[in-house]
Amino acid sequence: MKRTRIGLFAPLVVALLLVAVEPAMAQSVTERMISNLNTSLLYVAIPITILVEVILIYTVIRFRNNDDPQPTRENRRLEITWTITTAIILLFVGLASFVVLANPYVSLVPDASGGQAQAQQQAQADVLINQSGATAPPPDSDAVEVEVISYQWGWTFHYPEAGVNASTLAVPNGTDAYFHITSTDVIHAVHVPELGLKQDAVPGEYNTIKTKPTEPGSYQLYCAEFCGSGHSGMLANMTVMPQGEYQQWLSQQEAAGGNASAGGNASAGGNTSNSSAMSAAPAKPA
Repeated sequence: MKRTRIGLFAPLVVALLLVAVEPAMAQSVTERMISNLNTSLLYVAIPITILVEVILIYTVIRFRNNDDPQPTRENRRLEITWTITTAIILLFVGLASFVVLANPYVSLVPDASGGQAQAQQQAQADVLINQSGATAPPPDSDAVEVEVISYQWGWTFHYPEAGVNASTLAVPNGTDAYFHITSTDVIHAVHVPELGLKQDAVPGEYNTIKTKPTEPGSYQLYCAEFCGSGHSGMLANMTVMPQGEYQQWLSQQEAAGGNASAGGNASAGGNTSNSSAMSAAPAKPA
């Protein structure tokens, strides 16, 4: 009777665990890919974990009173079976991870083609700070580029397309967005958990990340690298807008002189302004 109850209860537990790991609706292509990978790996890991624990519990209970344990006999068939099974599992995990991690929406790597090289040169011409690493989209792309400049303890978002700065990161929904991330003082890290974005901001160089938002809304951006006494308040808003609304917002930034915001700046203390961050940046040569 007990075995029957356990046999009926185990599938229910497995079903509940699988439902619990089902990801919520993703707000970007990047987040969807990462969530799908995690879910796929959990679908493999959960049954293995349950199997191992069941065998362990059974063994402990079954042989708890055995005062004369005998060594396990060699079983080549069993050893070959679990070796092949392990190899298949590791191959699946490796291939699934590689497909996601090699995708430009997760790990952007500059293309060696001439078109990408020209785009990178254009990115270097557009950014405010004269340093290497910025990777722009192909010349024929309609992607949005934003230069994300971090400093103690706030953010400046520069839009090369309009030549303006803002205290809120705004991008159009359903369009590729390239973020050229850097720092003017110490190491920071851009992190937008709901969009699956995280990248270090290193002084003297750019790190570019690419994503495509899929859900309009306002998302929390914060620094994920301890950077001093004001680190905990180094916050900003990231707003994803419909295309038409984004163009209207960008026009408003130009009309306002490039220093307005879409939703207010949440950076700590307010003791460091956008202009001070710009003055701390090395000037581009004429």
